[in-house]
This record gives sequence, C-alpha cells and structure tokens, in this order.
Amino acid sequence: ILVIIETISLVIQPLALAVRLTANITAGHLLLHLIGSATLALINISLFTALITFTILTLLIILEFAVALIQAYVFTLLVSLYLQDNT
Repeated sequence: ILVIIETISLVIQPLALAVRLTANITAGHLLLHLIGSATLALINISLFTALITFTILTLLIILEFAVALIQAYVFTLLVSLYLQDNT
C-alpha cells in the first residue's frame, strides 16, 4: 500500500505546482484586464478618476512583474526539489 501512496504523491506534486502557477497567472491577468477596462470606461466620465485608475494599473503591472519573478523562482526551486526526490 505504501507503493501506491508514494506513486500518487509523485503524480500529485507536479499537478499541484501547475495548478498553483495557473491560478496566480490567471488572477493577475484578470485583475489587469478589469482595471484596464475600468480605466478606458472612466476616460469618458472623469479624466481625473481615469488617471488615478491608470496609476493604479501601472503600479499593478510593476507588482505583476515582481510576482512573475517570484513565481519563476518558486517553479524552478520546486521542480529541482521534485527531481531531486525522484533520483
């Protein structure tokens, strides 16, 4: 029964990593799209409010770059740990 448990564990680790990365990337892109759409909609209503949301969007893009770097580091670290466990 231990062999079955270990096999399931080895299969689930990469799947969990893929789900984690996909969720983080999707959440960031969705937030960028929503704030970008709000900025475009607010240009016709209030230019000052559109500038504020554009500033927030710019800061969020910088944050997304930082998150992408961290995600790349975590992905590389976890893949190397998973490969090290399997050899």
